[in-house]
Formats: sequence, structure tokens, C-alpha cells
Amino acid sequence: MAKITLVDDDENIVTSVGLALESLGHTIKAYYDGASGLAALENDPPDLVILDVKMPRMDGMEVLRRIRRTSDMPVIMLTSKDEEIDEILGFNLGADDYMHKPFSQRLLIERVKAVLRRAGVEGEETSQAAQAEAGARALKRGKLTLDPARHDCLWDGRPVKLTVTEFLLLQSLAQRPGFVKSRDNLMDAAYDDQVYVDDRTIDSHIKRMRKKFRDVDPEFDAIETLYGVGYRYRES
Repeated sequence: MAKITLVDDDENIVTSVGLALESLGHTIKAYYDGASGLAALENDPPDLVILDVKMPRMDGMEVLRRIRRTSDMPVIMLTSKDEEIDEILGFNLGADDYMHKPFSQRLLIERVKAVLRRAGVEGEETSQAAQAEAGARALKRGKLTLDPARHDCLWDGRPVKLTVTEFLLLQSLAQRPGFVKSRDNLMDAAYDDQVYVDDRTIDSHIKRMRKKFRDVDPEFDAIETLYGVGYRYRES
């Protein structure tokens, strides 16, 4: 099963969530401030991070910002703040999912399962079958090459590091160049049915993905916005 790291200064949450995840067979490591959590994530990267926003020594947004400089590990953010700007900022920094405290532990477990499935973290047999199937779906669209089995993305031969969610969104768009995908279509491609996200979440992921490609190629314009309709991939 998965290696999951919890970083939260609330010991009650860490204990209850940790026990619930361990009961499903996951290996859990816990840290209670951002600085020690970041050090652990850099030294021993897990399959998934559950990361609180408001913590001593270093807040969760800064931890996420630093993680995303070098890693595309899946991240679920937790926050006790009731401010929309925090959620938008979290997605812009590359969070894969977001939950507000207080939250349903059952819902958090479902979201953990969903993110792990999207990341391909499953049993060995299932994972090998999934990789074989994904390999058959590896695709090339103009300068873009996507290899789901290896989670590799290349633009004109140069690597672009994408999170799990970003990769799934781009794969959905690139599978049918020229066809418009609504935000609902993209939600279905990147998230399980149990997970609700709104339009702003998809927009934030697309915005961040474009920035990554433009860091590699300032002329990148393959992802088009059709205002009020959705997005499409243009194969050049």
C-alpha cells in the first residue's frame, strides 16, 4: 500500500487520520510543523502528503511551494481558514486536492483513495496491469509527448514536470486535439465521482500547467481557452 506523510500541528487530527489510514494498510509518518515536515518530505518522499496550511515554523503554503520546485508528489491540503483565496492559492501552487476543517474523516479517506488511484499507487499486480495499459495509450501530439506509464511529459524533447492532476487534465485534452472539453468533462477525467471540485479548481490547474510549459517554451499556446465553453488542445 501507500506511504503517506501527515504534516499538521493538531495532534488529534494526526492521530485519528493516521489510525484510519493505517487500518487500510498504509504506512504513516507524522510531523507537527512545516519545517520538520519539509525536511522529511525531501529526504524520504512519500506516495502522498496530507498537509495543513496553518502550522508553526513554516506554513503549509510555503512547504507546498518548496516541494513543487523539485517534486510532483500528490498533495492534499487541509485548512481551518474559511477564505476562498487560500484554496485558490493552494491550487495555483500545485495542490492536487483541498479540504476545509472540520472535515468528514470518511470523505478525507475517499479523497486519499481517489488521489492514490490517479497516481497509480495500487497493488503490485494491479499497478503492472495499469502500467501496461497506460503504455499502450502513450501518445504524441505535435511537440508534446505523454507517457502515462512513466508519468513523463516532454515538450519538444524537454521534460515538463506535472502533478498527477495536471497530467490527467493534459492527457484528456491531448487525446482529441481540436475537440472542446468542458470543465465538467475535465473534472470527470481528473477526479473520481466522489470528489467535488468547482470550475475555479480546473482553471487554476490549467493556469499552472501553462506556466510550466511557458517556462520551457515561451511561445507555448497549445491549450486554448474558449470562454464560457471550456478548453481544447491545439496540435501545431
